[in-house]
Amino acid sequence: MTGPQGRDQELPPGQRLAQVWRPSFYGRVPRLDADSWELRVTGATRDGGVTVLDWERLAELPDVEVSAGMHCVDRRSIPGLLWGGVRFADVVALAPPEAGVEHVVLAAVRGYSSVVLLEDLVRPDSLLANRVDGEPLTPEHGWPARAVLPHLYGFKGPKWVVELAYHHRRQEGWWESHGYHPRGRVDQEERWAHQE
Repeated sequence: MTGPQGRDQELPPGQRLAQVWRPSFYGRVPRLDADSWELRVTGATRDGGVTVLDWERLAELPDVEVSAGMHCVDRRSIPGLLWGGVRFADVVALAPPEAGVEHVVLAAVRGYSSVVLLEDLVRPDSLLANRVDGEPLTPEHGWPARAVLPHLYGFKGPKWVVELAYHHRRQEGWWESHGYHPRGRVDQEERWAHQE
């Protein structure tokens, strides 16, 4: 995980190859215990309740691997990482939203959040990841769980995810409230809110 050597070097528009995959975060890195970690599915759920999923319950879902780059909005990319975990589509199937829900808040520890469209979350390559390149994620890279949405910029995939909340109307997460694009598609170079 120290560099892009031997990886597929194809990059999206406007991106450049990062020589080292340096984690980005604010403040101290949270030290979370996988045994006590859980994902809460809240908001406009179909049954009106809250579903709580721990890794034992998530382990009942198909374990998948997706080869995808990490693309930062600051134009740095690490191509060809091998992510492992469970598909968000399978999580959503376990705890579905009400009809008409289009937006999902992905909330992490310490108040960080990002908002994605439900259609982006349920793509086959969108994962709740717990490992990369065959190794468990480090705390700096999001252990025990991070969102990996390969077609969106990295700010859309928070580390240390603890909640998935369904909404009928678009919300603002941390980055969106600081001027970043509400959708963040890499191939469209959707970096800033004024591009909307």
